Amino acid sequence: MTVDGHTATIGLSVDPATAEIAVDGRRIDTKAWPAVHLAAHKPIGVTSTVRDRHAERTVLDLVPRGMRPQGGRLYPVGRLDLDSEGLLLLTNDGEWAERVLHPRYGVEREYAVGLAQPLDGGQIAELTAGVRLDEGVATLRHLRPATSVETRRVESVLVPLPPSLVWYRVTLGQGMKRQIRRMFGSVGVPIERLVRIRVGPVRLDDLRSGAVRTLTAAEVRGLAGSRRSERPDRPEGPDRPERPEGPVSSRP
Repeated sequence: MTVDGHTATIGLSVDPATAEIAVDGRRIDTKAWPAVHLAAHKPIGVTSTVRDRHAERTVLDLVPRGMRPQGGRLYPVGRLDLDSEGLLLLTNDGEWAERVLHPRYGVEREYAVGLAQPLDGGQIAELTAGVRLDEGVATLRHLRPATSVETRRVESVLVPLPPSLVWYRVTLGQGMKRQIRRMFGSVGVPIERLVRIRVGPVRLDDLRSGAVRTLTAAEVRGLAGSRRSERPDRPEGPDRPERPEGPVSSRP
């Protein structure tokens, strides 16, 4: 067996989207391998990179072997900082990942932001007006207090259980490094907990910390489309959404 013309070795990682694989000189059609699209709830302290020799755990350690793709590698779509938590997508589908990540497709990301104290009027005004960072002006699409239903829901899936915090909902259209932490820090407000709760139409909902599930076909299609497929940023009411289809792993 060869990969890109070189003899394959045990443990070699292969990207089926780009690698040329042959067995006994006959090329294998890697596009025939099924695409895998997963949602994971990354806990604090777990790195979102595929490999990190300094990390105790990576997000791939959360994925049970039975949910991993055959014949190819699995990689995160974007990243979450080590001290952040929440929804992280994983796939072996490079084209789909590109549509989720590239700014021209406008896929929103929504976060629950836990603070020790509520924001005052001046801080809210500064954040909503935009904050100048090294990369340019950082802006928020939405900033609002979380409802009591939203607060109970997000706290129910977090480990460890947070202390009494004041929760806000923040929606981003940009993707600057540590953008939310830097923006809140610029107005003198440190963030106690930062939880990604939505990517496009895909929500964290009741996926517990460390758990992984398969995306539904509708979610995969929705993320491959435009921002028109997203659910609007509006407070959640008392009715819980339907549970996602497909297998769920609750490995810690």
